[in-house]
Amino acid sequence: MASKNAPTAPGTAPSTSAKILYRPVGIVSSIAGGLIASAIFKQVWKRVSAGDGVDPPGPLESEYDFKEILLAAVIQGAIYSAVKTVIQRQGAKTFERATGEWPGS
Repeated sequence: MASKNAPTAPGTAPSTSAKILYRPVGIVSSIAGGLIASAIFKQVWKRVSAGDGVDPPGPLESEYDFKEILLAAVIQGAIYSAVKTVIQRQGAKTFERATGEWPGS
């Protein structure tokens, strides 16, 4: 029989209490991840942007070429996805170390 503090393996069904306890952790880490990803994207865009504009182009801004808008969207999506993955995974590992239960499904 497993002890109460023995970690559950990733991929096993988490308890309802683990899901409920992890929810605020997930929300806070998601907000932090969004802020981090936004700061990283702004720095990357400053370096790859050919123009003087610091802000990346939006999809409805007619003064930019479609290629530049698409490039900005691809870079932003890749950065947000990578940061989200790292933040969620590390948050789950930290939660598991603290509680002994893996929070995911």
